Amino acid sequence: MSTGAEEIRRRDVNASPPLRVTVVGGGVVGLTCALELARAGLRVAVLTADPVEDTTSAVAAALWFPYRAAPADAVLRWSATSLTAFTELAMDDATGVALMPGTVVHRTAEPDLWWTPAVPNHRPALSTEIPPGASAGTRCTLPVVDMGRYLPWLVQACRDAEVTVTATRVSRLSAVAGDAVVVAAGLGSGPLVDDHTGVPIQGQVVRLADPGLTGWLLDEENPAGLTYVVPRGHDVVCGGTAVDGATGTAPDPDVERAVLERAYALVPELRAAEVRSRAVGLRPGRPTVRLDRTVVDGRPVISCYGHGGAGVTLSWGCAADVVALATGSPAC
Repeated sequence: MSTGAEEIRRRDVNASPPLRVTVVGGGVVGLTCALELARAGLRVAVLTADPVEDTTSAVAAALWFPYRAAPADAVLRWSATSLTAFTELAMDDATGVALMPGTVVHRTAEPDLWWTPAVPNHRPALSTEIPPGASAGTRCTLPVVDMGRYLPWLVQACRDAEVTVTATRVSRLSAVAGDAVVVAAGLGSGPLVDDHTGVPIQGQVVRLADPGLTGWLLDEENPAGLTYVVPRGHDVVCGGTAVDGATGTAPDPDVERAVLERAYALVPELRAAEVRSRAVGLRPGRPTVRLDRTVVDGRPVISCYGHGGAGVTLSWGCAADVVALATGSPAC
């Protein structure tokens, strides 16, 4: 009769090596997928065209909110999973995630609250919690993710999980090694899988010194344009824009002035705050998020892109589905 240790050794010798998965894309979605795949026991490599600090993810104000993403039912499920993950990460200061109260501003009699089923403990905002010019709002506590801290933490978490991260630009999937491939390269994804439905959604932000704000504001219905104010302690991210099809990444001074005037109208304390930095990013727009598994040249290819303005918000939920597609386990 063999001992337990001998039986384990025998199984180890006969076991198949772990599946090798290559993730194309080193932004928040690609890195989160890579981390969860590695945690599931797969051998994972990431190929990224840009350093993490130069990805679109680095520009994000990164308030948890499912902005410009569809379909609604899947987005709610992915968002809820991510909300749970970020709530847990907020307990670790090193992640750059913080839970912060704030107000989603309403300017219509019947606002669309389709996103609220994913958010526990939301409530109508009090009059003192509504900015000038608005009629109502929804109050809730949501994760705010400081991407300057979170992305390096995520890269290190991947490396700790033995994920290799290599700087290289992928132009065709046939050049990518691995038993399976995950395509999570934002706007760079579509050309790799012959999908031409993607469109850039240009977003511009300006970051101000934080005068000590204690909450965020999101005003999608602002008649002057999308407006948000997201304090992060060391700065306040003010935005924004959502210009379909625009491809420029240089900040426009006129756009910045307009963004700041909208932010000042909502939060007058910001008028005296100095500008710390500015940035433009191209969100990966698509009619719906693509998250599916196909077979290309005999190899599984999992697509995970088209997250619009909600890449951070959907990242952990989508990563869970990517793991399920890669391993054949049930989706969460």
